[in-house]
Amino acid sequence: MLWPLVYLPGERLSSAELSAARLDGDVVEIGEGYMPADAIESMAMRAASLRAICGGRLVACLWSAAWVYGALDDPPARHAVMRRAAHRVGNLIDKRSVFHDVGAEDADVLEIAGVFVTSPLRTLVDVSRRIREPENHERAVAVVAVLVETGLARAEEAITRIEAHGRLPGMTAARRHLERHLREGTRVSGQPVVTR
Repeated sequence: MLWPLVYLPGERLSSAELSAARLDGDVVEIGEGYMPADAIESMAMRAASLRAICGGRLVACLWSAAWVYGALDDPPARHAVMRRAAHRVGNLIDKRSVFHDVGAEDADVLEIAGVFVTSPLRTLVDVSRRIREPENHERAVAVVAVLVETGLARAEEAITRIEAHGRLPGMTAARRHLERHLREGTRVSGQPVVTR
C-alpha cells in the first residue's frame, strides 16, 4: 500500500527526482522518505516513512518507535527493528537498521500507516531499560518523560510489566527511574507538550 503523502525513493519517484523536489522546496525529508513541504508531520507520516525498512514482517522498536510517537525530534541514524513473535526472519543485513532478534508479541505491536510499531507501553519498557547505559542515559530519560507525560503510556503499567518479566538487563534501573518519576510527579522535559 502506498501512503499518499510519503514518497519513498523508487516507489513513485526516483531518488534523483525526490532530491530535485527537495532542492525546489516541494518536499522535505522525513525518516527514510519525503513528504510535501506543506504537510503536517504526524505519527502516521513518520511510521509510513519506515515502510522500506520494516516491510510487512519487521516491527519498528526502541528509538525508532519513540521517534514515531513523537518522543524524539529526529529519527535515529540507524533504525531499530525486531521480528514479530510468530515470524522467523533470516539474516537481516541492512545498513539503515539494527536488528534485535527478540520477538514482539501481537499485544505489544500496533499497525500505524501499514507499518508495525511496538506499542507505547512496550516502547516505554524497552527505552527505560536503556537508562543504565551511559551512552543512552540522557536520551532514554527524555523519551520516558515524553511517553509518560503525554499519556501515551502509563508508568504504573510499565512497572507492572517490568516486575512480571523478572531479571533482564536494565530492569532494576528502569523500575527505579519509573518509580522516581511517579513519586516526583514533575515534568522532566523542559518543552511543553503542545510544541512536540
